[in-house]
Amino acid sequence: MTTYTQIIVTKADGIATITLNRPDKMNAYTRTMGQEIMAAMDDIDADDAVRAVIFTGSGERAFCAGADLTPEGGGQVFSDPTEVKDLSDPKVRDGGGLLTLRLFESKKPLISACNGVAVGVGATMQLAMDIRLASTTARYGFVFARRGIVPEAASSWFLPRIVGIQQALEWCYTGRIFDAEEAKTGGLVRSVHAPEDLLHAAQSLAREIADNTSAISVAMTRAMMWRLMSADHPMEAHKIDSRAIYRLSRGADAKEGIASFLEKRKAMYPGKVSADMPDFYPWWDERPYE
Repeated sequence: MTTYTQIIVTKADGIATITLNRPDKMNAYTRTMGQEIMAAMDDIDADDAVRAVIFTGSGERAFCAGADLTPEGGGQVFSDPTEVKDLSDPKVRDGGGLLTLRLFESKKPLISACNGVAVGVGATMQLAMDIRLASTTARYGFVFARRGIVPEAASSWFLPRIVGIQQALEWCYTGRIFDAEEAKTGGLVRSVHAPEDLLHAAQSLAREIADNTSAISVAMTRAMMWRLMSADHPMEAHKIDSRAIYRLSRGADAKEGIASFLEKRKAMYPGKVSADMPDFYPWWDERPYE
């Protein structure tokens, strides 16, 4: 997919920016928006020129005001309108979860630049991103208990790992809206910026990654950090990092990393994520929905 109707995708100097683009609806989330983000991520992951991805919202009011409560074509809000007998039927799958699982699989680092209201899926989609920055105008809300549903988008897995179980439960039990400073204090966001400085701060962080690191190293690090934090013993991490060091130390990027350091020059890493990941990657089995 190269033409999008509800997002804007730009690529420049190694950085892709995905802008949620329904400003008249405060960038409210729809199935179409989710499908377009996932398609954009497929394109970005296949593009070796892209080294980092920034997500933000169109306009000055919102990152994403949650699910559109007037869904496309009418019908059921929050879930597929089809009645099924078997809850393992793919029709049951939560659309926000399909999105966050796709973001979880990303080979590129993901940075959120939250420029306004982010409630419901507008908040939970950011949990699968690696580093979250917020504008002083940002407002967050895990409002599900106030809508008669439960946290979605696999946020019951992501949120406690990011902020701890006590903070996650408080925000989800109360369903209240909270500001950027509370989000920072609670560990949800890395930093808070004036609105006019937010995107520049996100771009500076993305630029630091793009200009100084091996794409293969970053892709492996992302997979290792996200997947191994739930391992039942550090031996599982030791197995993977041992294999990764063994393979990557023999590769062109490691040779360039050492040479550039010794020669006191900028590194020019030749490795491509599309072709040069170590032979044991991926080391995990895909999880089916059943």
